[in-house]
Amino acid sequence: ESPERIQPSSRLSTKSQQSKMPGIGQVLGGLGKAVSGPVNLVKSVLPKKEAVDALEYDHEANEKYNIDDYKELAAMYPIVDDRDKKVADNWVQRHPHMQRLTGVHPFNSEPMRLPELLDFGFISPVNLHIVRDHGAVPKIKWEEHKLTIKGNVGQSVTFTMDEIEAMPCISFPCLVTCAGNRRKEQNQIKRSIGFNWGPAACATTVWTGVPLRHVLAKAGVTKPQEGRRFVCFAGPKNELPKSYDNQQGGPGSYGTSIDIETALDPSCDIILAYKQNGEYLHPDHGYPLRVLIPGYIGGRMVKWLEEIEVTAEESNNFYHYNDNRVLPAHVDAEKATEEGWWFKPEYIINKLNINGAVAYPWHNEELKITPANPVYTMKGYAYSGGGHRVIRVEISLDQGLSWTLANITEREKPRWAADSSNDRARHWCWCLWELEVETAKLADCVEICMRAWDQSQNSMPERPTWNVMGMLNNPWYRIRVHPAGANAVKFEHPTQAGPDKTEGWMVKMAAATPPEQEGELLWGWGGKGTPAAPPRS
Repeated sequence: ESPERIQPSSRLSTKSQQSKMPGIGQVLGGLGKAVSGPVNLVKSVLPKKEAVDALEYDHEANEKYNIDDYKELAAMYPIVDDRDKKVADNWVQRHPHMQRLTGVHPFNSEPMRLPELLDFGFISPVNLHIVRDHGAVPKIKWEEHKLTIKGNVGQSVTFTMDEIEAMPCISFPCLVTCAGNRRKEQNQIKRSIGFNWGPAACATTVWTGVPLRHVLAKAGVTKPQEGRRFVCFAGPKNELPKSYDNQQGGPGSYGTSIDIETALDPSCDIILAYKQNGEYLHPDHGYPLRVLIPGYIGGRMVKWLEEIEVTAEESNNFYHYNDNRVLPAHVDAEKATEEGWWFKPEYIINKLNINGAVAYPWHNEELKITPANPVYTMKGYAYSGGGHRVIRVEISLDQGLSWTLANITEREKPRWAADSSNDRARHWCWCLWELEVETAKLADCVEICMRAWDQSQNSMPERPTWNVMGMLNNPWYRIRVHPAGANAVKFEHPTQAGPDKTEGWMVKMAAATPPEQEGELLWGWGGKGTPAAPPRS
């Protein structure tokens, strides 16, 4: 039987996604519906036979919503992509509009066009959600998968997926993004060791799962103490080619850790997730079980979760040390290895920084400047980490001399506290923003600049700071504006995601550098120029 004729349900189990598969035209034309307006998504599901202390749930635990409303946004693409038919993932159904950033395999991908993602509204479709895979997607059956809790615990325990699903669960919307979002801009300054993410490596969906603290309590772990300082997560063994001897998680596993205070804090909302947008997880997103850590980088959210270990020290897994670090700008890959920078604890990254991007106008979009077209509506997203609220988004048409406040049109109701309580409130999602601009003003400007601020007054900086992993890149998002014939302008973004895309003003600047710079801008290493657009000639 050829792989393309085998349905996901027979590959995985009867528990895998059973949504009615729409036709290709329907999917390409816009799967599902946008969810507009302020989103208030908080749910507690309590099995009849299990009593739960209400104090363990947030203040909105008794508010209900219908998770089925989002199942349309969880439907898989109906067929296997031809590009996958000759690789190990020849059974995984993926949307053809996902841009492949590391060749055919492994699958590392974001939507080709940010506007397509944002057109769905606040809640994103699963099949246009960022995917970060280090290797092949493991084929796991629901009825065979088990999760083990071990280490410095009261008692080691192992759970089946049915047992996990029977535990009290919560559902809420949460942004997931890679720390490499917008990395291609960094790679024009100087090549990092990471691949070329664009600005669409992020999405907000509704996740359902069991609070991590409840699972740890079943192993006798309810508070930090000597020997219980970290909670380590690991995926399948022998999955990946790189590992250390005797590493946490076992050989060939992807593993990492967080501090136990965060793991046990109810207001951090860490869950072991098994559903996304109301359906069981897509294989690319960790079926049947993954970690979800709101406000954190995606690299801590281990997929295909098999093991949780409570330890005195942080994880010693290869990927915990050799990934997800922001090192000083003078440290390149060779120096980092020779001088042990990968093992310096102060450079690990966990919480996201503030970031954002513009979807409208998109790259190469043309706009007519006529009396019949007096106003253009700009649109985009912004987010911050650690539950921080984005308090404002601003646009400049004069290269940062003055700023106009955009309207934040969609955001979630905060979890755990009111907005006015500031740091106790939790905002786990992006916000969407809009700004109406007079088209005549766009005709006169050379670039559009966008920046955002959060409740702690963290802001996107004017200029980028390079780092060897190209992570947490968050300078002003700049779009250059060019004349496009009579009474028209054309917009140019800094980059387009992927190694094969040679468009974008930063890409063109890097390509035009002297031969000795080898296609790098080298800002900070003697290269000339700045991110600011030059005057029109």
